[in-house]
Amino acid sequence: MKKIAVLVMAMALLVAGLTYAQAKPDFSGKWAPKVDANAAPPAGGGGGGRGGMMGGGPMTVKQTATELTTERTMGETVMASTYKLDGSESVNKSQRGESKSTAKWDGAKLVIKTVAEGPNGPNETTQTWSLTGGELSITTTSARGDRTMTYTKG
Repeated sequence: MKKIAVLVMAMALLVAGLTYAQAKPDFSGKWAPKVDANAAPPAGGGGGGRGGMMGGGPMTVKQTATELTTERTMGETVMASTYKLDGSESVNKSQRGESKSTAKWDGAKLVIKTVAEGPNGPNETTQTWSLTGGELSITTTSARGDRTMTYTKG
């Protein structure tokens, strides 16, 4: 009987440990791009390049159990995007039209796949969000390659 009790307790601890390891991070907050004094300036220059359009500037993130919303200010325009976190399709509007995204968890990382209409047809991107040491990393994969932006709360 004692062996069964010990086995049940060990299983409970194992399940609790796995649940903790798979905990979903909360990305909520105001985030600013991390400044690296040794890094080369971003391609395209300051605010006029595609860096702002690709999400390189400051942003505010609001997260609930079911949705993630990002807000970025571009000049006088506030661009907001909302993603359902259950893997179902989310539709967002941008200056170029609509984009369709799916967002789902891969362990402690959030993966957002987006298809948006571009001048030469549809553009597909995948963003992988993760938190490490209080910093938010977003790796974007597209036809142009991979790009990782790191943000700090501020």
